[in-house]
Amino acid sequence: MTLSRRTFIGAMAAVLGGGSLVGCSSSMGGGTTQKNATGSLALWCWPGGLSKTVLGETVQHFPDAGIKASEIGGDFKQKLITTFSGGTNIPDITGLKGEDIAAFLPQAERFVDLNTLGAGDVIGNYLEWKVKQATTLDGKLLGLPIDIGPTALFYREDVFAKGGLPSDPAKVAAELGTWEDYLAAGLELKKANPKALIVSDAADLYSLIVGQGKDRYIDKDNKFIGDGDHIKRAWDLATKAITTKVDARTAGGSPDWNAGLDQGTVPSIIGAAWLSLDLKAAAKTSAGKWRLAATPDGPANYGGSFLAITKQAADPAKAFEVIKYLLSPDNQAKAYADATIFPAAPAAYEKAQLKAADPFFGGQVPIEVFGPAAKDIPVAYEAPADAALAAAYGDALKTVQVGKKTPDQGWQEAVAKAKQIAKRQGVQ
Repeated sequence: MTLSRRTFIGAMAAVLGGGSLVGCSSSMGGGTTQKNATGSLALWCWPGGLSKTVLGETVQHFPDAGIKASEIGGDFKQKLITTFSGGTNIPDITGLKGEDIAAFLPQAERFVDLNTLGAGDVIGNYLEWKVKQATTLDGKLLGLPIDIGPTALFYREDVFAKGGLPSDPAKVAAELGTWEDYLAAGLELKKANPKALIVSDAADLYSLIVGQGKDRYIDKDNKFIGDGDHIKRAWDLATKAITTKVDARTAGGSPDWNAGLDQGTVPSIIGAAWLSLDLKAAAKTSAGKWRLAATPDGPANYGGSFLAITKQAADPAKAFEVIKYLLSPDNQAKAYADATIFPAAPAAYEKAQLKAADPFFGGQVPIEVFGPAAKDIPVAYEAPADAALAAAYGDALKTVQVGKKTPDQGWQEAVAKAKQIAKRQGVQ
């Protein structure tokens, strides 16, 4: 997706109780890698990655740990890699973004295997599929989950009703239960209201459909499968949205997107739970008119990250105690209430913070949609090179969107380019 919580969440304030948030260290030069000095724990994350409330409470809960949390802006992954390469100022604890975790798995030697610190006692608190994302093929666990991004259909109840579509969440889930149903509904809506296009961006639709499956572009045997039926179906559905002209081609977060949410020209979006914050920030005048329903053809996951402990940590055992506390079910529920950071621990779904009705969604209780979705997300294998291959399809799809290529031409171009990238990455 083109949006994330980071779009609208401001920088985290300084944590309470003696901790601080400082800028990224500029010392990334050469040097030998060594253990950090004892007496403090350096923690890195990105803006909006952790709840400032929970982080502050964690600092207070571990006064002897000397937690110094740093908010790292910009390209977090690259700054972390650069710091690893320099061998100095490496944090004891670091966030790892969900979209980057596959790239870090082959670098497992940079991190402490949390299984050696007793992770077996707590991993049952978290969704199995999310834990597997941070687990190497030989069983090393790089991090505990901060959050996840289960998807749902966000839609304008009033626009659907006026366009002759079902508008009650249960009826929407039943009658728009497949992508074929969804696109057919888009044609019906367009006839009644030509300005209301049901697909906000076909490129996002394509990525989401791929994310609903158990296979991506490379299998566990390191073989290219980007020309398989599962990818072709996602391509065909996305290009059908384009050719039938129900694709608004509206980039998330753009002025047109913001205006379209309130005006009803962007009447539905398939997005992760964190999209709620984006909508509430952008669609103030249409508050109360939005609803939530299950994603057609089943849930997917967008986003969701981890906390890991680096091999340079002075006190890995203490660091593990910190992340266990910070990411406990109780604290994940607090993080949701504080910053809509959706819990990876299902026990949090029973907490009061997640059972509240939301006026923005007409009094719906969002967890009633996102909770079941979170538990049903398929376990998918993601290879380190998957993201690079996915870009080839995204680029080709954009040429179809602007009319430079037909769907077939775009498909052939995407597969050919992806195979070239795969070959350079050592994929068979």
